[in-house]
Amino acid sequence: MIDLTKRNRLEATIAGQQTDRPPVALWRHWPGDDQDARALAAAHIKWQQDYDWDFVKVSPASSFCLVDWGVEDEWRGHPEGTRAYTRRAVSTPDDWTRLQVLNPDEGMLAVQIETLTRLQDVFKAEIPYIATIFSPLAQAKNLAGKERALSHMRSDPAQFLEGLETITESTLRYVEAAKSTGISGIFYATQHARYALMNQAEYQTFGEAFDEHILDAASDLWLNVLHLHGTDDVIFDLIADYDVPVLNWHDQDCDVSLGAGLQQIAGAASGGVSRETMHLGTPQEVVGEARTAMAETKGERLILGTGCVIMTNTPLRNIRALREFVG
Repeated sequence: MIDLTKRNRLEATIAGQQTDRPPVALWRHWPGDDQDARALAAAHIKWQQDYDWDFVKVSPASSFCLVDWGVEDEWRGHPEGTRAYTRRAVSTPDDWTRLQVLNPDEGMLAVQIETLTRLQDVFKAEIPYIATIFSPLAQAKNLAGKERALSHMRSDPAQFLEGLETITESTLRYVEAAKSTGISGIFYATQHARYALMNQAEYQTFGEAFDEHILDAASDLWLNVLHLHGTDDVIFDLIADYDVPVLNWHDQDCDVSLGAGLQQIAGAASGGVSRETMHLGTPQEVVGEARTAMAETKGERLILGTGCVIMTNTPLRNIRALREFVG
């Protein structure tokens, strides 16, 4: 079989068709660089030059969509590359009603749009790249803090829902601006579809209803990836029904295996290798997990990678081993 373009390979994989090789992609955070468009774009361009992934997941700081509401954070050296929140924008239930819809042409949102534009100038149509979008619930968590957000959700649902509406409208405007840069899809990150945080009825009210608005807005893109965050008690059955081409979850760390997940979703799964193995294992162990994933799925509808970001200090030999495994 002749070599396929990255888009051809990914589309065939999503459709369950034979390809020349399995697609592969890893992503990570870029602490410090994630505060500046030129630096963040350069980091992703170098990442792609080094490893030739089948697509590039653009990874801003989780605060990129929040700082214009007054959130503050700082880089403190976490190996995952995430920043620590030092100031929240929501303290009382009424604060949710005071949020204003953000303009993607201003502030940190504009910085991220510039990052995507710079990537388009280099990647063009040859290298698919996707923009990270945090769900409204995930944004609410970081606006108020996890416990406070859940408390407000239950004690003052009307105010909380009004806040989610504002967050959703801001997100929709950002998605439209991101689409204009030439992205191939969005990486839609959910963090609350877990029974440890809320029951299914709560998620349907405060999560699913808003997820649908954003995924509908991105439905004309061909490479939307839904990330189901969490290693225990994930509400997989509900998320599996979402209409997205690719589902990425912690398949090596939760009770939903790749094989079981593929039986429930229509598109492709992204995963197969534990990020702990990527971080602490050997190249042989990385390749061993990749082989197991290929055997479990028969190599069908699988994009090899990890269930979440890899650590910033992941050994380069392990990254090379996974990339070289697929040829």
